[in-house]
Amino acid sequence: MSPTTVPPCFLSRVLNTSCRPASLNHPLESGVTDFSTVYADRMILRAATPEDADDLFPITSDPRTWTHAPHGRHPDLGTTRDWLSRAAARWERDGLSYWMARDRQSGRVLGVGGVQRQRTRNWNLYYRFAPETWGHGYATELGRAALDAAHACDDSVAVIAWILSGHDASQHVAQRLSLADRGPHVDPSDGVTRHAFADREVALG
Repeated sequence: MSPTTVPPCFLSRVLNTSCRPASLNHPLESGVTDFSTVYADRMILRAATPEDADDLFPITSDPRTWTHAPHGRHPDLGTTRDWLSRAAARWERDGLSYWMARDRQSGRVLGVGGVQRQRTRNWNLYYRFAPETWGHGYATELGRAALDAAHACDDSVAVIAWILSGHDASQHVAQRLSLADRGPHVDPSDGVTRHAFADREVALG
């Protein structure tokens, strides 16, 4: 089934995944369970795969995208490919993971992001965009789509954006997404203390 033109952040097709159907009071169509292709206002969001490595590497290797965490920069194409392989495996396991974000008109890669399960079962909201796209609202647009998908997939757990102190731009995005700062906590992904911006009250220890 081919994706068709749809309203912003509406899911394009329905296939079998491990996600629970959307609830009847959710803005997404009831029963949608496939989140692998989503049309946002200006972007097509498609499930990331290792085949996207060549397109993504210029972003993951750019020091400007790692100003607040320089140790995370990808030194070679293989690192990006391995990272994408892990992201793709999450699609198989959880029914939801990271998307490649492409311009709807040109197909140009703008960035990557979405939500992934953490060991706590909460959703971790993540994105990384090319520097030339900054300041144009793409992170907020992707974040809204990711929140919609996470809530439709499993709304029994929190969506959390883990943000380092001093990362004002990401904090502003979280606030535009109506995520509240629940204070500094240890991020279960890597053990680093970050501010947990979440869509609800959540016990984080």
